Amino acid sequence: MRLFLKFIGYLFGISVVLGLIAAAGLWIYLNDITKDLPDYTALKDYEPPVMTRVHAADGHLMYEFARERRLFIPIQAIPDRVKQAFLSAEDKNFYEHIGIDPWGIGRAVITNVRNSGSGRRLVGASTITQQVAKNFLLTGEQKYERKIKEALLALRIEQAFTKDEILELYLNEIYLGVGAYGVGAASLILFDKSVHELELQEIAYLAAVPKGPSNYHPYRYRDRAIERRNWVIDRMVENGYVSVQEGIEAKAKPLDVKLRPTGNLVRGSEYFSEAVRRQLAAQYGEEKLYEDGLSVRTSLNPDMQLKARKALRDGLVDFDHKRGKWRGPIGNIEIASSDWGAALDKVQTLNDVPEWTSAVVLSVSNQKAVVGLRPERLANRKLSTERVRADLNLSDMKWARVNGRAPRNVQEVLNPGDVVYVQRMPSGKYVLRQIPEVSGALVAMDPHTGRVLALVGGFSYAESQFNRATQAWRQPGSVFKPFVYAAALDNGYTPSSVVLDAPVEIEQGPGQDPWKPQNYGGKFYGPSTLRTGIELSRNVMTVRLAQDMGMDLVSEYARSFGIDDNMMPVLSMSLGAGETTVMRMTAAYSMMANGGRRVQPTLIDRIQNRYGETIYQNDQLVCTNCSEEYWDNQAEPELIDTREQVLDPMTAYQITSMMEGVVQRGTATGVKAVGRPVAGKTGTTNDERDAWFVGFTPELTVGVFVGYDTPRKMGKGATGGQVAAPIFTSFMKDALQDAPPLEFRVPNGLRLVSINRRTGLRASAGSPGTILESFKPGTSPPDSYSVIGFQDEIGIRQDLSPEAGRAVMSGTGGLY
Repeated sequence: MRLFLKFIGYLFGISVVLGLIAAAGLWIYLNDITKDLPDYTALKDYEPPVMTRVHAADGHLMYEFARERRLFIPIQAIPDRVKQAFLSAEDKNFYEHIGIDPWGIGRAVITNVRNSGSGRRLVGASTITQQVAKNFLLTGEQKYERKIKEALLALRIEQAFTKDEILELYLNEIYLGVGAYGVGAASLILFDKSVHELELQEIAYLAAVPKGPSNYHPYRYRDRAIERRNWVIDRMVENGYVSVQEGIEAKAKPLDVKLRPTGNLVRGSEYFSEAVRRQLAAQYGEEKLYEDGLSVRTSLNPDMQLKARKALRDGLVDFDHKRGKWRGPIGNIEIASSDWGAALDKVQTLNDVPEWTSAVVLSVSNQKAVVGLRPERLANRKLSTERVRADLNLSDMKWARVNGRAPRNVQEVLNPGDVVYVQRMPSGKYVLRQIPEVSGALVAMDPHTGRVLALVGGFSYAESQFNRATQAWRQPGSVFKPFVYAAALDNGYTPSSVVLDAPVEIEQGPGQDPWKPQNYGGKFYGPSTLRTGIELSRNVMTVRLAQDMGMDLVSEYARSFGIDDNMMPVLSMSLGAGETTVMRMTAAYSMMANGGRRVQPTLIDRIQNRYGETIYQNDQLVCTNCSEEYWDNQAEPELIDTREQVLDPMTAYQITSMMEGVVQRGTATGVKAVGRPVAGKTGTTNDERDAWFVGFTPELTVGVFVGYDTPRKMGKGATGGQVAAPIFTSFMKDALQDAPPLEFRVPNGLRLVSINRRTGLRASAGSPGTILESFKPGTSPPDSYSVIGFQDEIGIRQDLSPEAGRAVMSGTGGLY
């Protein structure tokens, strides 16, 4: 017995020694591991990367910029049922344990021992706290050492943070598939709902995903996803969070996922969104743009944007039909197989021209082609099995010229296997389409604030991301002339001042031939008023006027209006030979439309940070008494306009009135179809390389440009009045169809006097050829005929050629 007790004591002693050795080894091991543990206190200051969300002026979401699609939601704002679903699925004892679950760990160890050598993935029993430690502070490697670190960090995190703080980190960080991080983003991306609108079966699906986002994909593995979702619902019932009946009803419902599309969410806003992205990146940097969760409210009017895109596209297609040619199919596929749909789906097409679809030519005859339309994508992203056919008639493709003439049969244009664009018309028939070679831009702006309401930078953003509204520097041609005339009106001239329209030679320096400016059409018309010069876009008159004033003054006006920051003071610039953008020119016209106040074109109204604090506000007005907390019968606060007055308001009205004449009887009479007071100016550069029209009503300024990206001739007659003005007219009619017509306001002090619009002399009211012309105080119509560029009684100025003298005396086309 004594020997037995001695043996037991011996074993006990050995056990104690071994235990102490093991404890010491474990202490040394844990101490070594803890040296490399990340600083868990950094979670206190953790700000997860959050999406920057860009909204239109009416609040519609336009675009989301993010490296990880995440919305941060405070724990107080997350519905209880969402919390309960994740606790049931991931860690039902979350609010009771100390950060680790010993029983769960034991079960995981036993399972992994059993599976050792089988090649199966190690299983774990991570609590939510452990998952926070792993997701935020550790890597995802499947090693026991990492699990030990995870457990140690979890214990420390539980001591430093409340349970709600830990759960808040988890619910906003967890990856939930399809690019969504956190429950806020996942509810929007998967169900197109805010987290507060989710139903039980939707909440349960979100809670089912963390175990394996790719394994429970809502389309690829729908049955598996529903099974896992129903398992979560059962756990919620088991834990008493929902009733048995609620659980039964939720499990009976389908998995109704509606994946939210990426990219532009407001149709037609691609160019606008990219311009906003560029501005935000330049202002705040790429990191802040993609990770700081900015909330951006833009000036975009979605309805006006769609109308702008339609007007520009229709105008470019119309130009292509009138002056273009058939440039062939966009691709070819084999149609020997009975199912051509899959092959057609693989042909890359424009995804931002929803009016068009691609089609494959199945057969052709003399009078028509039978085409198969591109199959639709179903909600589950699979290709529809339905195959729709349509006819394309020869009568609708006469525009598709081949070798310079209209096709006489369909075979000259199409062949079986050709992939082409088609458009379904309101009548139901389909017509052939092709992407125009010519391009253009349109900008619509509030003239009083500079807020850009619509912006289209080309035919299709999918085809070309180059923004012709903001990035293309083109010669404006005659749309620059109003600023030459505005400089004159600001410096002593009147609308009835007369300028000689006759040949003139401008010396350009040693070794260079003299410059001989010409009017469009090559004729000269003798002495004409400034109004006539604007209305009929007289080049020679404009050069003489600029010469009389001095180009330094004209260059200063170009800089002041933001058209050209460094215009060379040479006379050719008076005809728009410099370069500018559609955005700049539209803003410059807005300053004439608003009475001469400076405006800066803006795309963004307000920016807030992730906490809702406003960090940028586009407000050009000052209000000194707008911060009162309550009203105590004090006077209403006054908004003070501190913007620079770049043009005399009277001058602004005079030039506006003259540009109304451009529409009423000048180079843009087609714009009268807008059906309300409109002022504007056409512009055409040499060889018809650029066509412009910029115009405005009292409430809206619009600039339109059309031209090839690599400047080249568009063809005789492709002028601003024939190409750009119709686009302006179409847009204005749609954009303002519900707004009452407004008249341009006449500034106080300006006198309206009847004059003869050809001679500029005073005339009796109602006499033929008379108009009401505006005159500033101290000015009036001349009593005698005086011509700028012609010396009255003495004869011809010495700087004019003999040919110019003959033109003055006899004219080549008479007064016009």
